[in-house]
Amino acid sequence: MTAATSPLESAPVLAGSPWYAVWTHSHCEQTVHEQLLDRGLHSFLPTVNIRSRSGGVKRLIPAPMFSSYLFLRHQIDRNVHLDLTKIKGIVRILGERWDRLSIIPDAEIEALKKVASARQLLPFPYMRDGQRVRITTGPLAGVEGVLVESRARQGLLVVSVNLLQRSVAVVIDGMEVTPV
Repeated sequence: MTAATSPLESAPVLAGSPWYAVWTHSHCEQTVHEQLLDRGLHSFLPTVNIRSRSGGVKRLIPAPMFSSYLFLRHQIDRNVHLDLTKIKGIVRILGERWDRLSIIPDAEIEALKKVASARQLLPFPYMRDGQRVRITTGPLAGVEGVLVESRARQGLLVVSVNLLQRSVAVVIDGMEVTPV
């Protein structure tokens, strides 16, 4: 390696290299993605089309599937990690430290690639059954309960009165809730 060559440019990208999640500063995903590609690194920035209103005109615009995150496939040693952290817009590579980075399974990345090509892809909050959630819009805005069943179009929210040990369930739009 010459003095002008950085570890990023000289480190091999092997087919079996692991995938890592790169945490970026807010709204810097595309900038970081382009910088990684310019350095010859294998970067993946999945996007979704979201509705935007500008000047009263509604249109669909691409946005990162996961705000402030993108994915990188590369062999990372101490020097490569140090060079990555110097890239403008990167906060860090997820993991405990440079030699204990969190690896994302290939199957998860392949699933993201497949769904990213779907036409009807919508952003959806990460929630699991049994999680406490709050309804954000509509006539039930502000109501909190336990999410029993979550689907994009329809979910089941259970609201309980603990003192009475009684509950009631209401069908809700799965896009109108956020985790508490």
